[in-house]
Amino acid sequence: MSHVLVISGHPNLESSNTNTVILNELERRIDSLEVRRLDSLYPDYQIDIAAEQQALLKADIIVLQFPFYWYSVPALLKKWIDDVFSYNFAYGSKGDKLKGKDFILSFTIGGPAESYDPLGYNHFTIEQIMHPLQQTAYLAGMNYQKPVYSHRMVYIPGVYNELTEVQDRAKAHAVRLAEQINTLAQSSENIIKQQIIEWFATMDKLPENTDSFTVHLANDLMMDMPEGTFNGVNGFRDWYGTARSLFKPGCTHTIEQIDIKPNGDRYEAELRVRLQADTQATSCFNGETINILVNETWQLSLNSEGKMIIHQYHVEPVAG
Repeated sequence: MSHVLVISGHPNLESSNTNTVILNELERRIDSLEVRRLDSLYPDYQIDIAAEQQALLKADIIVLQFPFYWYSVPALLKKWIDDVFSYNFAYGSKGDKLKGKDFILSFTIGGPAESYDPLGYNHFTIEQIMHPLQQTAYLAGMNYQKPVYSHRMVYIPGVYNELTEVQDRAKAHAVRLAEQINTLAQSSENIIKQQIIEWFATMDKLPENTDSFTVHLANDLMMDMPEGTFNGVNGFRDWYGTARSLFKPGCTHTIEQIDIKPNGDRYEAELRVRLQADTQATSCFNGETINILVNETWQLSLNSEGKMIIHQYHVEPVAG
């Protein structure tokens, strides 16, 4: 199941009539959901960058939930972006850690819809105002999804809106957002992503029986591995036997980056995977613990049962 991360950028959720409702509804409607409420985590604005980046790495779908402040995000969320989307994490020569993740902006707007128009008093459309955040997603290699936003989401007693109306709009907003999240989570790309994650979780255990792997292999499988070239299911079994002779069960594969895109009637998955493992004493590693980083490219398809089938599997160690 796709892991959904919601970053709540409201500076004081206790005073919110809408964002709190939206978050509560999401927690009720989305199964694999993590909500990070920045106002309670960082009342002093001192962001734990490592913790936030780790949360992002685990996520398949990232949602920024916030009230629309002066045509942008609240200061707390802006600082979070500035601190967490750092060089060689979100951008730069090695900054591909967010590549391929789905990115949704979800926000509440006080003003009416008609005011966000070239002829309205705000002069620009919401989509135009969101261009800087859209470009942020593009620079980080994320998939910028259609934003979810709602107007007239401010309650001023006796002046503007009724509280029940605002809260009803917040619930409707949450329903639209949950539907979009669920649609993304059920996409072919995310189905494949979850099966790749399960593949490596099983590979960590190095079970003697290979059935959990071979069920995903095409008869015409071509494997280009550091250990050599292997073809078909029997070729995989030969390679797997070599792997079990090198590494002890209980190793750790960490997927540092994953990007899945359609490629004709198939899909191409680009991965960066780190292997940390204790080696067998009789292997060429002489029982040492290794830490290896590799780039992988898979060519896949989905069968009628929604199971990924691997046609090509290429692994190339990262130099240095």
